[in-house]
Amino acid sequence: MAAVEKTGAGNFFEDFQPGQELVHATPRTVTAGDVALHTALYGSRFAMNSSAAFARACGLREAPLDDLAVFHIVFGKTVADVSLNAVANLGYADVRFGAPVWPGDTLRAKSTVLGVKENSSGETGTVYVRSTGIRDDGGVVLDYVRWVMVRKRDPAAPAPAPSVPELPDAVPAAALSVPEGLDLSGYDTALAGSPWLWQDYAAGERIDHVDGTTIEEAEHMMATRLWQNTAKVHFNQHTEQDGRFGRRIVYGGHIISIARALSFNGLANAFRVAAINGGRHVAPAFAGDTIYAWSEVLESREIEGRADVGALRLRTLATKDRPCDGFPDRDAEGRFDPAVVLELDYQVLMPRR
Repeated sequence: MAAVEKTGAGNFFEDFQPGQELVHATPRTVTAGDVALHTALYGSRFAMNSSAAFARACGLREAPLDDLAVFHIVFGKTVADVSLNAVANLGYADVRFGAPVWPGDTLRAKSTVLGVKENSSGETGTVYVRSTGIRDDGGVVLDYVRWVMVRKRDPAAPAPAPSVPELPDAVPAAALSVPEGLDLSGYDTALAGSPWLWQDYAAGERIDHVDGTTIEEAEHMMATRLWQNTAKVHFNQHTEQDGRFGRRIVYGGHIISIARALSFNGLANAFRVAAINGGRHVAPAFAGDTIYAWSEVLESREIEGRADVGALRLRTLATKDRPCDGFPDRDAEGRFDPAVVLELDYQVLMPRR
């Protein structure tokens, strides 16, 4: 009897077609252990996610899971089908955070292929997917687009017709989700760690988040496993010693969470990430790199029908091995400072006076 192949090598570029639906394996029940590990990895100090008593004073039933932890869990579900054979995760757009997630909730994920485009080398291609995270009661907790560079199985395979989706520049304010029952009349700025509220931030303001975090080998490996991210570039040194960099690269979401945690110093009342308009991993990061971050306020946005909460649109840049007191950015030709590893355009919710 002929042998049956029972293991999977993941999808290569040729395997993706626009309109293709992918149902991702391994639903995951979130526990208090996940919350503790997230805190251990990133040290995030936002009060709404840290204290059940604080969250209840603001109308929520308990402290919700950190929004980026939700992102990591849903993202991790998609890797085996979308980016197991990735060279690099390139960017994000139209990321919308929906219903809060609480310990005890079970999350699952599905994706739709939006477009494909072979790269000029003929050895890789870019795949665009929209992924959705769903709570066990059917509530959508996350919906986002990302694009990833994926290896071809056969470089000689003919290129598909290019198909690149059109994506919005920003998630509209009307689409930002405010948690059901939220009432910020009981919000305590002293406990939150800052007196600065929505009205205190102005477009064009720049904030150096001051602190730095060095990435340890064990920590980024733990994060990769915690989020069940199976991409070889993050966890398999045996294969990556012959790769582009000769070593494992740090999962890009790990850098996003470090930057978000660092942003507490200057944005402590930004209690919820409501949307990511766009994001780009400008350069890879490795164990031993020290990550710093700074943010620019792009605009303040009112939320219809809410006098207690507003949104800030922020642009946060993370650097490696360079403090951000000089606000490293693009030069006159649009090239990033060599230290920049992340550019993130996103929206946060913040109490109003």
